[in-house]
Amino acid sequence: MKDDYEDLLDKARKDIPEDVFKKERLEVPKVRGHIQGNKTIISNFYQISDILHRKPEHILKFILKELATPGELKKAAAIIGSKVPASRINEKIQKYVNEFVTCKECGKLDTKLNQEGSVIILRCLACGAHRPVKSRI
Repeated sequence: MKDDYEDLLDKARKDIPEDVFKKERLEVPKVRGHIQGNKTIISNFYQISDILHRKPEHILKFILKELATPGELKKAAAIIGSKVPASRINEKIQKYVNEFVTCKECGKLDTKLNQEGSVIILRCLACGAHRPVKSRI
């Protein structure tokens, strides 16, 4: 009887799609854009912020500080005030994800930022863990 149960478990596991076992459900898309004069234009910036469930202003502020360059948000894109390769912007977005999106306990990206007094708390919606994050960008 125990062997029948084990066989049924093995069969059930084989029938489950592989993506269920992946650690991350969300994948951060790579930046798309171009360099125009002395500026870098990121055309899919709003899409990235939607996927991360973060305000575009917060992400851009972090990236601009990391790159030590000016920039702004426009209706359709983010504009960085200097020529920056896409690979460098992708590195900064990944750093943002590690600091402000990823749960340190379970590794999931299902998190929310909450302001509690003067401290910003990263709260995981998957496992319930919470931790303070760098309050100033």
